[in-house]
Amino acid sequence: MSLKKCSTMIFGCGNITMGDDGFGPAVIDELHAHYELPEGVQAIDADTGIREYLFDYLLSEEDRPDRIIVLDAVDFPDRNPGEVFYIAPDSIPSQKIHDFSLHQFPTVNMLLELEQYTGMEIKILAAQIECIPKEIAPGLSEPMSKAVPAACEMISQILLEKS
Repeated sequence: MSLKKCSTMIFGCGNITMGDDGFGPAVIDELHAHYELPEGVQAIDADTGIREYLFDYLLSEEDRPDRIIVLDAVDFPDRNPGEVFYIAPDSIPSQKIHDFSLHQFPTVNMLLELEQYTGMEIKILAAQIECIPKEIAPGLSEPMSKAVPAACEMISQILLEKS
């Protein structure tokens, strides 16, 4: 999977067929539809396959961005549905570590290694789910739908910051 060199990569993680888990891809869709990303910024719907991108960055110095922004849905007991906030790679909820998306141990380890050993800035922008269904049910809950533009505005602010 070859990517052209850019300063910032934005990855929307999640499965759009599993309710609120589709938050990351929904934010990427919103960014493409309603925002003009600065030169050197790419926004990609990584679905549940972000590990492949991260692995490439670990192996190839020349194509690494300066910053990675990861968007994902999480479930913290002390957060309100639709709340958007930053988390550190090592604070991803343990109940999600075993699922099939961003939160598998190898992916968490890759994020930590990229941050610690390559000098890349890693930001994880998370949104608190209302619920993730047990079976296929596309579409975000109302709180998560409202979180999408909020996340886009937070990304706009991040992009204005200097690394």
